[in-house]
Parts: sequence; structure tokens; C-alpha cells
Amino acid sequence: MSNIKDRNQDKDLGAFLRILGYVWPQWPRLIGVFVSAVIIGLLFSLSFMTIGPLLKVMMGEEGLHGWVDRNICDWRYGMEFYVPEVSDFRTGDDDFRTFVQITAVAEDEPAAGAGLQPADRIIGFGSQMPSGQQADVPSRKLLEEMATIEQGDSVPIAIKRTDSRGNTNIQRLTINAPPKKSYYNWIQDTVSVIPRDETASDKVKAVTFIILAMVVITIARCIARFFQTYLASAITETATAHARYDCFTHILDMPVGYFSSEGTSDTVSRLIGDTAKAGKGIKVLLGKALREPMKAAGLLAGAMLISVKLTLIFACAAPAAVALMGLLGHRVRKATRKSLQSSARMLGRAGEVIAALRVVKVYNSQDREKKNFEGLNNRFLRQTLRVAKSQAATNPTMEVLGMIAGGAALILGVRWVAQDNLEASSFFLLLVLLGSAAESIRKVSDVWNKIQGANAACERVFSVIDSPLEKELPDARALPPVSDNVEFNDVWFTYPGNEAPTLKGVDLKVRAGQTVAIVGANGSGKTTLVNLLPRFYELDKGSIMIDGQDISRVKLASLREQIGMVTQNVVAFNDTVASNIAYGKPDATLGEIIQAAKSSYAHEFIEPLPEGYDTFIGENNAGFSGGQLQRIVIARAILKNPPILILDEATSQIDADSEAKIHKAMGSLMKDRTCFVIAHRFSTVVAADMIVVMEQGQIAAQGTHAELMESCRIYRNLYENQLNGAA
Repeated sequence: MSNIKDRNQDKDLGAFLRILGYVWPQWPRLIGVFVSAVIIGLLFSLSFMTIGPLLKVMMGEEGLHGWVDRNICDWRYGMEFYVPEVSDFRTGDDDFRTFVQITAVAEDEPAAGAGLQPADRIIGFGSQMPSGQQADVPSRKLLEEMATIEQGDSVPIAIKRTDSRGNTNIQRLTINAPPKKSYYNWIQDTVSVIPRDETASDKVKAVTFIILAMVVITIARCIARFFQTYLASAITETATAHARYDCFTHILDMPVGYFSSEGTSDTVSRLIGDTAKAGKGIKVLLGKALREPMKAAGLLAGAMLISVKLTLIFACAAPAAVALMGLLGHRVRKATRKSLQSSARMLGRAGEVIAALRVVKVYNSQDREKKNFEGLNNRFLRQTLRVAKSQAATNPTMEVLGMIAGGAALILGVRWVAQDNLEASSFFLLLVLLGSAAESIRKVSDVWNKIQGANAACERVFSVIDSPLEKELPDARALPPVSDNVEFNDVWFTYPGNEAPTLKGVDLKVRAGQTVAIVGANGSGKTTLVNLLPRFYELDKGSIMIDGQDISRVKLASLREQIGMVTQNVVAFNDTVASNIAYGKPDATLGEIIQAAKSSYAHEFIEPLPEGYDTFIGENNAGFSGGQLQRIVIARAILKNPPILILDEATSQIDADSEAKIHKAMGSLMKDRTCFVIAHRFSTVVAADMIVVMEQGQIAAQGTHAELMESCRIYRNLYENQLNGAA
């Protein structure tokens, strides 16, 4: 899995940029996504560009081939031509079917070098020269000759020029025909497959060909869209899975104290919900955020081929759009972070209440819980509405900016059409291209908000991944099999977030194989003391020694390998009974599992089950009583067979009959084993080799039952209170 280290993060997108570290290793897929997006952009713009040829064929007298030839002449010679309307085709000297009229000549271009001027009428060119003084060469042939003629220094050209007195005369000049660009040949070869639309039948064929080309382009674009979407999804899910795995593995190695202060529900929300939201940000980045700009770029490139000035006027709205997206994105990120926190709190509270529904009902606390949840729910609602407000403002504002820029370009374009500086069909195509580009840009407008929301989720995920791990010294040694004493030397401990210490200078020595019972009032530090033995927490001061070795200097795995624990809170996993018993020894045989279950008296209720040891313990331990689950958990500790055993209220949920059976099993289990027993039932305590009495984080007394009954008032009161309670 990826090992994404902490680094200096950009104040805005640092966390999101960091999670992209899970994306870069998938570079072959990234290349596929990028190439697909480029193809989509090109084909999308090309599909719109086919509208121009379609209009030329269907609406214009010039036709598609004439339009192509005229534009090549413009690029090649530096002169623009008048595009005749239907009314311009008439008999006589003004019949536009027999000449091409120049409207503009660019400086320092071949047309200017030949002495051509605006208003000149070309009646002959190259091999297409008039037979006499009359213009008898079709204008289509003239344009085709000018566009396709090979390079030449002195190509003949015949023109009609009218002087200031209104006299018209024919002049024969020469013009330099520059070499044809490679893309000229490509354009000509492309349109050559379309019949020259001189008749109605030819026009139908040309239109059919263009429409078929549009269909093919659309199919190709959709195929590219499939690959981009699939590859982006594959990258996203893989990156999210790796980030989730890294987060989970980090959680397993974090100190227990972190969850005491932060809570488990918030951590689960970060692990599952926030990684999913981060994945949505990646998916948007590799999908819409890449595809739509490519489409917009292709459309704007096509628009610039028609009119650079109008396209640049439209693009003037870009700086304002970027500033707006930045402002709204900052608000979205801030509100999203708060909404995720509110969601985690609401999730935690809902989980607690549902798990404790019986308690809620028996204490008639439904109204109180409804009020509590309403407050959490309303807080979450307020945060989500803030996010929704910023997101809702994005698209309309972008549309207003687009309309202002587009309106300016539209007004100027209409003036140019009226002045014959821009063809009506070209202007219509320009509007289509700019409108489609604006739509693509509008689709991108909410991408920034989504990425900012994903960044807020990434911050919460990485706050877990960056949390400190359980401490283990670089030179820590493996703890050999335990065979000697366990010693607590001047142990002080304070829970994270608390000011007052829970344990204060505890000194205790336990011999190997000795059973020690720890008693005391609630909050006296009994459970805290035994939780320090497997190093769930780090000491403030002092040391704990096993076999003469400070446990802070040994490897955690080797220490915990030799400790078994059964707590008052039954921990059973949503798995089979056999897997639950073998949790501490995954390679155990079925025979070993059954033997451990018999020792804890669990076999007697497991065997009659329809699936026996393959029966699943469902979520929330459905189908098993508290006493049955406790015996399964005890069987887990028996199977592990550790040299040190911690029993924290291990028989608290066992009925009297089961307790008697388990005490007999525990007698043989505890033999030749160091045991720490925390129990309220003195039937468990009195048989211990040593009893430790704790009060307010300190050891008040220690000794046997008889000794403490004689000398320790605290112990005597605890013992008598339980007897009176039992009576």
C-alpha cells in the first residue's frame, strides 16, 4: 500500500494534494484518462464544427467546397473575397458566377505584392484564364485553381478593375503562389470525398455525408467518454481503498488513549465517510474537471478560427470567474469541515442510543433523546445549508458572467455582420461554439466547490493518519517467555485530558504463578492499573518490570503475545463461534477450540446449535445471552494459554450456575500462571494468593482475605456490603 508521509501542506488544498499521492502510482491509467479527455475535447469541438459545412451546403450558394477554397486563398495569398448572395447571380457583367471580387488585401502578402486591390474582380488564374475579353471562367473554377495550384513565382492572373471615372478594363498580372501548407492538403483531401454541391442531388449527398460524419464522431467521442469514466473510477476507488487501508492500519497502532478523548464513532466516520468524500473529489478531478476544460478549449480554438477578437472578448470574463470560484470554494471548504464534524457527532449519538435502546425505553428517556438528536440534527442541517448556499450561488453567478461576456461579443458580432466583415453563417457557428464553451465552463464551476469539500474530508482523514502511534523504542528487544515476577515501581498515570492523576505512586510486586485480586470502589484505579500492563497507556512516571525488564523497552507484540485478557465488556466479532474462540490463536485446530470451549463450559450450548461451531455471532451479538458470550470470550483466553492472565470482571455477566462451573475451570487455568483478577464478587476474590485494596489511585493495603479482614477497614466494608447486598 502507499505510504504517504506528512509534508508541508498548501493552506488551501494541502490535504487534497496529499491524497493525490495515492493517485500518481496509477500513472498508466492516468495517461489513459488524459488521452481520453483530449480525444473527447477534440471530437466534441469537431462535432460542432461540422455545423459550419452543413450550413454552407444547405443554406449558402457558395457551397462547402467554395467555402474551403475561399478560406485557403485567404490564408495563402492574404486576400479576402466577397461571398455572393442568391440575388448576386444574374446575367451580364455583374454575374458573380463568372468572377471573384476582392474585399480586402493584407499588407506584405502575395496579393499585395502582385498589386491587387480591394474591389478588383478576378476573372482568370493560372490555367483557368478567359478566352478573350469576356469573363467566361466559372467562379468555382477560379477559387479551386487558386487553392490547389502548386507553388510558382509568376502565376498569371486576370482581373477587371474599375478606375475612379467608372471605366472598367482588364489587366493581366502575375502573382507569387506560396507553397501549400500540409494542413491545406489535409483539408482538401477531406472535403474531396464529398460531392461538389452544384446540383440539388449533389447537395443531398453532401448533407448525408456530413451527417454520417457527425454520427461517427459522436460514436468515437462516446467510446472515449467510456474509457475516461471507467479509468477515472478505477483510479478513484483504488486510491480511496489504499487511503482507507492506511488509515485503518494506522488506527490499529494508535494508543488507546486517543479513542478515550476523540471517541470511536468520530474515528469510524473519518475512516469510512470522509475517505468516501475524498474519493468523490478525486473522481470529479479526473472526470468533469479534466473533460470539460478540454471541451471548452477545443470549442474556443474553433471559435478563434472564425474570429479571434470576438473570442477574446468572450474570454474576458475568465479572471472574474476564477476569483469567484476561489471565494466560494473557501466558504465551501470551511462549511464542509464543520458539517463533517457535526455528522460524526450525530452518527455517534445515534449509534449509542440505538445500541442502548432498552435502557432508553425502560427509563422513558425517548423525549430527552429526541431533543438531543434534534439539536445535533439541526446543527448538521445548518452546516449543510451553508454548503448548499455557496454551491447554489456558483452556477447562476457563472451564467451571469458568461451572459455579460457573450452579450458583448454578440453585439459586436452583429455590427460586423451588418458591415459585411463577418458572414452570417460564420457568426451563427461562432455563437454555437461560444455558447457550448460557456456551458462546459459552467459545468466546471462547481468542481472547485466539490474539491474544497473533499479537501475538508481529507484533512480529517490525515489528522488520524498523522496522529502519534504507540511508542516503541528503536532498540526495543523481544520479551522472552515470562517466567519471573511482575513489578510496579512508583507508577503514576494521568488519563489524556485530565489534570488529576488516576494512579499515584503505585508499588506492587507479583510473583510468577501468583493470583492477585484487585478490589476497591469504582474509580479507585483497579482497571487502569491492569491496563498499563499490556501498555495500552504510557506511564507518567515509574516503571513496570516483567522478568526484570522494563516493558517500555520491549517490543509491544512480544509483550502482548504473553498476555490474555477477559473484560467486563464482552467483545465478540461478527464471525463464527470457532473464529471468535480462535481469535488469539488463528492456527488452532477444531479439537483445540472445542477443548477450550469445554473448559469454559461453552461447549454445552454451542454443540446443540444447528451450525455448531460454524454458527455466526451476528451484529450486536444477536442470538446469544450475555453469559454465553462471556464463556466464549473466556474460551478465547483459555485457548491462547498466556503466561499472564487479566480477568477484569470476567464473571460479571455469568449466572450462578455458570459461575460455579467457570470457577472450577479457572482454578486449573490459573495454576502456574500469573493472574490479575478484578471482581466485585468476593467468591472470586477470597481464593486469591494476594488481595490488593485500592483507594483513590493508591494501594491502601494488600494481603490475604483473612489478613485484610483483620487489618483493613476498607476491605472489610467492601466485603460486608456485598454480603448484605446478596442477602
